Amino acid sequence: MAQVKPSLAKGTRDFSSDEMEKRNFIFNTLKKVFKKYGYNEIQTPSFENLSTLTGKYGDEGDKLIFKILNSGDYLSKASPDLLASKDSTKLIPYISEKALRYDLTVPFARYVVMHQNDITLPFKRFQIQPVWRADRPQRGRYREFYQCDVDVVGSASMLNEAEFILIYKESLQALGLKDFTIKLNNRKILTGIAELIGKPELIVDMTVAIDKLDKIGLEGVNKELLERGFTEQDLAILQPIILLEGTSAQKLESLKQTLASSQTGLAGIAEIEKVFDIIRHLVPNEDLFTSIVELDITLARGLNYYTGCIFEVKTNEVAMGSIGGGGRYDDLTGMFGLKDLTGVGVSFGADRIYDVLEELNLFPESTSSSTLVLICNFDEQSELYSLPIVQELREQGIASELYPSSVKLKKQMTYADNKKIPYVLLVGEEEMNTGLLSLKDMKSGEQHKLTKSELLSFLVKNNS
Repeated sequence: MAQVKPSLAKGTRDFSSDEMEKRNFIFNTLKKVFKKYGYNEIQTPSFENLSTLTGKYGDEGDKLIFKILNSGDYLSKASPDLLASKDSTKLIPYISEKALRYDLTVPFARYVVMHQNDITLPFKRFQIQPVWRADRPQRGRYREFYQCDVDVVGSASMLNEAEFILIYKESLQALGLKDFTIKLNNRKILTGIAELIGKPELIVDMTVAIDKLDKIGLEGVNKELLERGFTEQDLAILQPIILLEGTSAQKLESLKQTLASSQTGLAGIAEIEKVFDIIRHLVPNEDLFTSIVELDITLARGLNYYTGCIFEVKTNEVAMGSIGGGGRYDDLTGMFGLKDLTGVGVSFGADRIYDVLEELNLFPESTSSSTLVLICNFDEQSELYSLPIVQELREQGIASELYPSSVKLKKQMTYADNKKIPYVLLVGEEEMNTGLLSLKDMKSGEQHKLTKSELLSFLVKNNS
């Protein structure tokens, strides 16, 4: 029988040690900023009860949830008639009780409800874990990917929204990005637009369609709106609104007039203005509204649970989809029985950010290696002599390796080159007799004779 060649599942990736160093650079940079703003880390399971996840992301989102088949004979609970119908939608409740998490926000809401007696409000947390979506794989879009979420629940203050804009700004700049846009909108404004048209019951259909403006263009959006129950007269009202131009302040003034009859719409405008005002006080010497922050009326964030301000971040340096997004969700925990607990959060798309940094060559050189020095192995006597040296180096916090066998020196040097180890320690017969160890700089080719104490001092100094 022919052996099947192994392959990866579509939409997934292996990560080499080199790539993991780069990914950890992203994670550690983000964690540092998150902690600076008072957020603490939690983790939740990779899979949840299917009932926890469904109904939170809209019909399109629910279709992308990876379901897990029940253990054992998963078909035993399904009737013969149901099996014969071949209707997967009706069959799923009988064969699947659990699913891989779609995002980190809904599991976080579940966590808050289950631990409400143990947490202090406002509760600020960040979470960096993988999520799964049964999406069509393409560049920048994977079926398994990491999200880096920051959320706060138990506070209605717009200070949180303002700080999220600064968290985005500070994090992306710390990663080396220079040209990016933080888009901002408010779901109440979108609700006000639906009320203006006279179809508030179609708010979800409207937001799902206009959220695709960048992807399918105005003609595509209009076609989808017509298919979803809107009329040509509705489009005539909607089109000038979603195509608003000018500064963020000019757009807000125009919206105030357009949505004057909608209390919900005006409330959304007031929330945006409050966020802008707080930012001006937080960073009075920076005009973020002409550089990185943009009011975008077409931004809808197709998830049903958003109720207030919504965010989306895009880099302008590389052709890539959004690298972050989020918003306020006033009633998410209410779905799990905990009413009147507002929350707001944003997410960083770590995998897309990785691709952007890689394309722009922004990863620091120091992320390419973890081992600082390799001790070459000449023979059994050399190995025994080197064992206490490598252990002492490690006790001083210096990442060190002793080559595990006495193969040819060329092979050991190639190993150091391939792993980008900057220093190689040569401990042969002469070094053991004199106590002067030979340290080679792999980049310059220079070689120095050092005592053990000098070696330790040198490596501690260069261990950064």
